[in-house]
Amino acid sequence: MQKTLITIVLIAFTATKSFAHYLWVETAPTGHIGKEQLIKVHFGEYTYGVIEKVNGDAFNNVNQFDLWVVDAKGNKTALKTTAQDDYYLAKFTPKANGTFTVILNNNKIDVIDYTQYDFGIFKTHYHSTAKFQVGKNSNETVALNDSGIVVKDISKSKNEVKLQVLFKNEPLAKNELKVFVSDLWSKTLETDENGYVSFKLPWETKYIIETTKKEEVPGKYKDEDYEFIWHCATYSIQ
Repeated sequence: MQKTLITIVLIAFTATKSFAHYLWVETAPTGHIGKEQLIKVHFGEYTYGVIEKVNGDAFNNVNQFDLWVVDAKGNKTALKTTAQDDYYLAKFTPKANGTFTVILNNNKIDVIDYTQYDFGIFKTHYHSTAKFQVGKNSNETVALNDSGIVVKDISKSKNEVKLQVLFKNEPLAKNELKVFVSDLWSKTLETDENGYVSFKLPWETKYIIETTKKEEVPGKYKDEDYEFIWHCATYSIQ
């Protein structure tokens, strides 16, 4: 009996951990005209040190993503990726100064049935962003997610991060947002009535921001019915 209970707990824990995974993109914060900018796509849980291998089942379930770079003038460039050990790698060479937004979108994920964990049957929509700066005069990041959630960086100072969370291009008020660093440190914040949230960066390290929304709209994807859409957006700061 005890062995059976342990097995059930382990299965539930594994499923919960898998559901808590997210996609995020990483790139160096500074770029240079004519020099390749490396961009990495990860899947896992950064604060727990969990980074999935690209040939594993977990990453295979979410690898049908689209990836772009958008320059300061709004020009959008699609990127091709190559599989590495635990990330997908893309390269982009900037031709002008400005703020560049890296955008990942994945709305091509199979329906998941988690009724046994009291969560329901749902479809997942991941959206991830990062930015890099070429030259001076840093600007806001670009928000391009008409059908889901996105984190927009509108910071004016290096000493404080200011973000705005949008859902279908509208400010998402009173929504939970989490800030992660490595070694299990995290901080939970909430957006204000206009979708804004501000915080300081206590350390010079990598930060992953995550926010989610449950959209109570049923539908069908690949002939599979779902009860709602689980939207997850991440934004990385290095």
